[in-house]
Amino acid sequence: MNALVYEGPRTMNIRQVPIPEPGPNEVLIRVEHAGICGSELGGYLGHNSLRKPPLIMGHEFTGVIERTGSNTLRFRQGDRVTVNPLVTCGSCFYCRNGLSQLCAERALLGAHLPGAFAEYVAVPERNAYLLPEHVTFEQGAFAEPFACAVHVCRLLELKPIDRLLIYGAGPIGLFALQAAQAFGIRDVVVIDRNDHRLEIAEALGGKAAKGLDSADVGFDAAIDAVGAQSTRTGCVEAVRSNGRVVFTGLHEADSNLPVNLMIRSEISVKGAFAYSQDDFETALQWLSEGRVRMMEWTETAPLSQGASCFDKLIEDPGKVAKILLSLRTEAEERS
Repeated sequence: MNALVYEGPRTMNIRQVPIPEPGPNEVLIRVEHAGICGSELGGYLGHNSLRKPPLIMGHEFTGVIERTGSNTLRFRQGDRVTVNPLVTCGSCFYCRNGLSQLCAERALLGAHLPGAFAEYVAVPERNAYLLPEHVTFEQGAFAEPFACAVHVCRLLELKPIDRLLIYGAGPIGLFALQAAQAFGIRDVVVIDRNDHRLEIAEALGGKAAKGLDSADVGFDAAIDAVGAQSTRTGCVEAVRSNGRVVFTGLHEADSNLPVNLMIRSEISVKGAFAYSQDDFETALQWLSEGRVRMMEWTETAPLSQGASCFDKLIEDPGKVAKILLSLRTEAEERS
């Protein structure tokens, strides 16, 4: 089968690799669409320690069940699915208590395991979810990044009357804006330096800005979807006393924070990694209810153009929030 293989910094090539053989508890999926994640851009540049070449990336995807393992019961050939790519043990303390994203045995498709930038991928049956008939393959590929946003908003314990600040209008920031709206929030300020991304945030109902006025503080909650010293500090300084902050951006490993301010103002700070199973299922439900708008700012390209799509997102994405790689297009080109 064709696969887009990461072979070193800024080096991705289409290679012929064997079709995976599903295990007894796995299903083989013929991939339809796979989204490019921001963390994969870091991997492509050689800045992400999780992604070591040679590797087939891709963890935001949809497809069709091609074959099922001998012990599987839930799916049959031809079923349309999306996938929670976070593979966990299912039996540890965290998995048993709704915190599967913290499982010590977790492995991510496209990082620790072969991913979906390929014609086929094998996944545990319990990680696959049927796509509602009215949800397209393209829309279904948003389930994973939207689940990250749902998790962030759940950790913030948002209330409809809250004022929310989001640093970063990349995909996760834009998904967080829409997840917050699903939680009932109507007052959201989104900060970014990219004019195109700010236009998207405004179109989605956020208040776009390139920075905060010194008087514009007192937010109830803030999300850092960037991961820089300045944005993390900005979140802490922008919330009111007893405000809540969630860090989800991973751009910088370490940051100095105004800890005395956090202590004296009793500001709560949490990290948000990935999502729980419940977050993923909530994201898929809300997506099926039409609460996610992203197709207007999404491009689709064949897998063969994957490397150039990575370069575009890094160098000059313009008014594009997401790029989906289409395996359907790849198959049609060969036929």
